[in-house]
Amino acid sequence: MPPVPTPRTRPAAKGLAALAAAALLAAGPAPTAAAAAPAGTAVAATTAAPELTADDVDAWLDDVVPESLGEAGIPGAAVSVVADGELLTARGYGDARTGADGGRAVPVDPEETLFRPGSVSKLFTATAVMRLVEEGEADLDADVREYLDFDLPTRFDEPVTLRHLLSHTAGFEDRFAGMMLPEGREPDLRAYLSTDPPEQVYEPGTVPSYSNYGNALAGYVVENVSGTAFEDYVAEEVLEPLGMDSSTFAQPLPGALEERMAGGYADASAPAEPFETIADVPAGGMTTSATDMARFMLAQLDALEPGRNVLEPRTLELMQAPALDEASLGTLAEGPRMSLGFFEEDRNGRRVLGHGGDTAVFHSHLTLYPDDGVGLFIALNGGDALTSMEVRDAVRSGFADRYLPAEDAQEASVEPTAAEHAQMAAGTYETSQVPHSTFMNAMSPLGAQTRITAREDGTVLLTPSPDTMTPVAYEEVAPWVWQEVDGQRRIAMRVEDGRVRAIGYNSAFTLLPVAAHRDSALTLPVLAASAAVLLAAAVSWPVGAVLRRRSGRPSRARAGRPARVATRVGTVGALVALGGWTAAFLQVMAFAPMAQDTLKAVLAAQLIGVAGIVPAAVVVVDDVRHRAGWRRYLGSALVLLALAGTAFFAAAHSMLSFDLTY
Repeated sequence: MPPVPTPRTRPAAKGLAALAAAALLAAGPAPTAAAAAPAGTAVAATTAAPELTADDVDAWLDDVVPESLGEAGIPGAAVSVVADGELLTARGYGDARTGADGGRAVPVDPEETLFRPGSVSKLFTATAVMRLVEEGEADLDADVREYLDFDLPTRFDEPVTLRHLLSHTAGFEDRFAGMMLPEGREPDLRAYLSTDPPEQVYEPGTVPSYSNYGNALAGYVVENVSGTAFEDYVAEEVLEPLGMDSSTFAQPLPGALEERMAGGYADASAPAEPFETIADVPAGGMTTSATDMARFMLAQLDALEPGRNVLEPRTLELMQAPALDEASLGTLAEGPRMSLGFFEEDRNGRRVLGHGGDTAVFHSHLTLYPDDGVGLFIALNGGDALTSMEVRDAVRSGFADRYLPAEDAQEASVEPTAAEHAQMAAGTYETSQVPHSTFMNAMSPLGAQTRITAREDGTVLLTPSPDTMTPVAYEEVAPWVWQEVDGQRRIAMRVEDGRVRAIGYNSAFTLLPVAAHRDSALTLPVLAASAAVLLAAAVSWPVGAVLRRRSGRPSRARAGRPARVATRVGTVGALVALGGWTAAFLQVMAFAPMAQDTLKAVLAAQLIGVAGIVPAAVVVVDDVRHRAGWRRYLGSALVLLALAGTAFFAAAHSMLSFDLTY
């Protein structure tokens, strides 16, 4: 599904940032990619690559994978590689079951051991859609509402199409509630999609924004048009014809497959987590093996015997081509783009298509080199999205640089407009995946913002780069196209009315400018200072009352007491709200449900905090009028400002909305 980190071992800010960039669970966190080098970009030529043989790949994998797993604390992995129309190798590493729950340890078998590939599932949803398109049962560019049996609320005149859904440009906010179902409950795809659908916040076709909901909606089109449950349609029309008899979208697993399932480990020393049931099945509900994924890669590479594939060559070509062009994306089309399901992940001057996936405890990536007839799949059964990303990238980038290096050195050509354009790009941005209409908008200042700085040499520095969570410098190599300095990532900027309005990165993700009042450079200091003042006040009031009684000093005048009491109630409300929102974010990051009654109580506390501004202002005026002294002037003024500060943060980030869906 969306790429999803499990933040149990990470600070909340970093967890929320990853949540935004990857976009949540089972849909699989967002894929990460080293993007392609456009013409004129520096890509270093290398010495002759080793021959791509089973023996050489096995030796290389045996050297790289176990060490990477050990460093990341991940129990096991499976890898498969295809080349020249056949399975070149499949390897298993570490443990499918660690024995931490009292059973025996079971090693990973690349053919027998089953993994959850998370958002890699989306490629099968896209394949199923393309099968309907090939058969004339569905049109990529028709209004998707023609294929639905429930109302899909939209805000824009441009209709949502299957092309938009498969390329993550339908414009919907993502949703987090209910993505993971409690053990024993089976998914209901129609109910999940039709009950309180998310807001549409971008005009279709204009802003790439990774969406589990959108992909799941495409899967429901398959179900509704075919008249067959999505899981059954994919099994009958995709998996069975390809010989993928170890793969299924069924949840829970059929008995014959259940006993082959790897354990998923948030902590390698702890027992395995329960089987994860994904509500938006098409976006992340698949279970598979490394060798089955090799069969799928061969199908996508059109390397099967005639008549064996589920899609015609022309359909494969359509599926793997960029889904949208500059007519809708503008200059974002010059950067990495989505095909109808795949991310563009070019490397070393070669065309690369791929997709990553994460559940809470499983992580995977599928990578295809269509022009070279090569494919690589890796699956892991532990770690979080961020630590597992390091393992996946080590294998993927190492494989590419060893066996598929750049063929010719290319000179970098920096645009003469670089310094001017860098200045225009300077500012604060947030990922398009941050919700606009719900309290989860607070993801933005808590880690989903990127600051772009124009440097004297005409380069820009992204702090942090949203796909690496580290600072990355870029230089302009074509008008509004920027290449990672000494690297291969690429971003593209869209300019409107003389301002940078969007920055495309990683195919299905976009950075958008942040309004000044929502910039974390302002909102976080305001929130931190406000919380500190309110907490200090809440502690000082009872302590002060005790000290006054012990010292025999008179209490404050009764005349202003109602306002002071109301201010204290407002202060407690604001502090309870801060604690409640924090708990809510942690629950969402752990994919645990958040009760609506609890959220209503948190909202009520927040509103009490906002209402406390009025009596706090009365207290300030009363203190001044009665010449209460500078200490009381200062204390009451700080409380007033702190209540206003928490209210400002809540208003800026949709935390005062009565709509508590998320």
